[in-house]
Amino acid sequence: MVQRKTTISLIKCDVGSLAGHHVVPKPLFNIAKRNLKNAEDDGLINSYHVFNAGDDLQLLMVHGKGESNPEIHKLAWNTFQEAAKRAQDLKLYGAGQDLLKSAFSGNVRGMGPGVAEMEIEERGSDPVVVFAADKTSAGAFNFPLFRIFADPMSTAGLVIDPSMVGGFKFEVLDTMENKGVILKCPEEMYGLVGLIGTVGRYIISRVWRAKDSLICAVGSVTKLSKIAGKYVGKDDPVLIVRSQHGLPALGEILVPFMHSYLVAGWMRGSHWGPMMPVGVKDARCTVFDGPPRIVALGFQVSNGMIAEGDDGKPMIADLFDDPAFDMARHEAMEYASMLRRMGEFEPARLGVEEMEYTSLPQLLKRLRERFNPL
Repeated sequence: MVQRKTTISLIKCDVGSLAGHHVVPKPLFNIAKRNLKNAEDDGLINSYHVFNAGDDLQLLMVHGKGESNPEIHKLAWNTFQEAAKRAQDLKLYGAGQDLLKSAFSGNVRGMGPGVAEMEIEERGSDPVVVFAADKTSAGAFNFPLFRIFADPMSTAGLVIDPSMVGGFKFEVLDTMENKGVILKCPEEMYGLVGLIGTVGRYIISRVWRAKDSLICAVGSVTKLSKIAGKYVGKDDPVLIVRSQHGLPALGEILVPFMHSYLVAGWMRGSHWGPMMPVGVKDARCTVFDGPPRIVALGFQVSNGMIAEGDDGKPMIADLFDDPAFDMARHEAMEYASMLRRMGEFEPARLGVEEMEYTSLPQLLKRLRERFNPL
């Protein structure tokens, strides 16, 4: 008997925000919940969960349709379009900001929304963690993914779990050349770090277990500036990670977030800022449109669905809603304060390559005639 595969789809979009680039308001949540509930009732999806990371509306769907399925992507696209229309009616800020193209062609990839999808054959128990970040770029997950799947000082299983000692394979995309390469760790660890340390260009898109190519992690790689040709907001990536049973344990997946680290984005997408792990209730951006926030939700995949409790509702764990991450939050504010004291001077502000998609080229154009040869 062929085991039926299960697909986890996490699709996000900035459709409009309350009081600036702050948070998704309730009317937009209501639209998403209604549309996904109708899709569940119609049998298109098996289960769902709607949440936010800052001003990004997040649609988590579990179904049996496979990756890049036109019906699933159409459901997400229509939901985002309807929510954006409601945002326009309410004069919310940035209504439909990520909807960069108007004609749906079967897939939301390349149209603005961020997408992470993973088709799996369910194991005896399949814990999954989904991450969603706001006010940052597509390369923001490079550092934690390296720590989770390649750093034995972070993930003990790389040393003591026989199912993991063979290492993991990383697919790295070159977003400038639109090419990809697969590197295996630990053998090619230094080469991997050499690439992914350049977070604005090289992005980890997928991770597999080396010994059997079991899919372990999938992240979104959408770069909005490449689609629009100008700054229209940061990429705000999402990530799906499988856990346990020959993969990193839940605690190993979360340990990189014990400390804050710097990511590109923050105010106007033009600054380095500290990543702050928060519970969903605190996933709202304030100081300098930040600091950049990240949420982590854990759940079990069970028979093609998110495992449900006795009340028939999906059981979702809000993993960063925990005092264990208070230190990271405190560090994030210390780093934020230090960086803001630098104002608009590098390295607080991004380098010239990343500023290409901001207002800086317009400034240079206005001043071009005033530059004189030395």
